[in-house]
Amino acid sequence: MTDNAGPDETGQEQQDEPADGALQADEVGVGPHDLPWPIGEHFDPDLLAHGDRRNVIDRYRYWKMQAIRDDLDGRRFTVHLAVENWEHDFNIGTVVRNANAFGAAAVHIVGRRRWNRRGAMMTDRYQHVYYHPSIEDLLQWAAHEQLEVIGIDNLDGSVPLETVELPRSCVLIFGQEGPGLSEAAREACTRVCSIRMFGSTRSINAGVASGIALHTWVRTHALAPDGLPLDELPEI
Repeated sequence: MTDNAGPDETGQEQQDEPADGALQADEVGVGPHDLPWPIGEHFDPDLLAHGDRRNVIDRYRYWKMQAIRDDLDGRRFTVHLAVENWEHDFNIGTVVRNANAFGAAAVHIVGRRRWNRRGAMMTDRYQHVYYHPSIEDLLQWAAHEQLEVIGIDNLDGSVPLETVELPRSCVLIFGQEGPGLSEAAREACTRVCSIRMFGSTRSINAGVASGIALHTWVRTHALAPDGLPLDELPEI
């Protein structure tokens, strides 16, 4: 397993989000902070001076990127997402964005290391992303961490997601749109849950499925480590 350092889908190293430059009228975010500036090592002087154009919640306005990651590390949940990337799946960016939005511990990409980051909308800067060359490598890691591996796919014999209670500590694994989970992944799962659909399409992509599955997990287990709901955590 390797971490999230590495090239993007074009083979080029991604650059950090710009911290300088005046806020434009059509940009997301806030302008320069009024004087006097707030005190704290987690604040970024460039952002305070020029404005914060990032898509972050108010709590993290003007914070350094690493400070945001460190703060999130103290409140991430115990659910992980894994997605197979044998055919360069363009939905992985959305999976990463969902993981960040719902406080998942990490995203695990199985197969090809390169993936299209555009759908992540910069959330990969704050989310742990790990790489596994094979399903076997992911399983070895999950076994070491004592995490149950649960497939999310509309397969024969799968159990409707809305009828089960997902474990607090687990890995939810998704396949590619179309073929779904590989045979090796199916055999690795302790169980497979399906997302019930009522239209004409036979499948939804991993990006959509991951959001539905994470929200299902959150409805049961979404308490911060100290027992407070996330919206009641104190400000630093």
